Amino acid sequence: MKNSEDIFARRYLHEINFASRYLLIEMYCTMRTAILHPINGRGRMTIVETESDGQAISDHVDRLRGQWAREIPDLDTEAMSILGRAKRLSNLVSPSIEATFAAFDLDRGEFDVIASLRRSGPPYKLTPTELYTSLMLSSGGLTHRLDRLEKAGLIRREKAPRDGRSVHVVLTEVGIARAEEAFRADMANELKFLEPLDAQERQMLAGLLRKLIVGIDGSSL
Repeated sequence: MKNSEDIFARRYLHEINFASRYLLIEMYCTMRTAILHPINGRGRMTIVETESDGQAISDHVDRLRGQWAREIPDLDTEAMSILGRAKRLSNLVSPSIEATFAAFDLDRGEFDVIASLRRSGPPYKLTPTELYTSLMLSSGGLTHRLDRLEKAGLIRREKAPRDGRSVHVVLTEVGIARAEEAFRADMANELKFLEPLDAQERQMLAGLLRKLIVGIDGSSL
């Protein structure tokens, strides 16, 4: 980092919250160039990471924000820098994740059901209410998934021993194996998307996303 940029960065460090300050230090220590820029002339600051040749790294969200800044310069689009990227990230990885599950004759929703049963532990049994509550589905939406999974031999529905009106959804031996195989393949696939980040950056990003989600959700998961 050039001397003039060091002076400029130190001047504004006290205006940046702790998380942003820590990120700036990390970027400096890993030999990347971090430059502070004002946004919309409103005194807000952002960190722009650059390649070793000095070229700024930009993405789809940067281009969208740039267009909005040109068209409506008084509008603060800071939320797009995080939530817009979260949506963009989901759109980019979803086709690959869905293709992974399709290789096991599952769609994403069906995998969610058998995964919920598998991670619940022995005897891999849950009530429909427990399932659609954890998956945030309507009872009708869950019923369609259960019908397809039962037809495929991955789950079975059993009447509760003490109440014949109640039903339990049970993962079969085939379903247990399928859930684990599909999940292992999914995790191996998703890990490839994290390759641009080193271990420390992954941990930092996970922590900041956790903090944001807990703050929005109102309770820890």
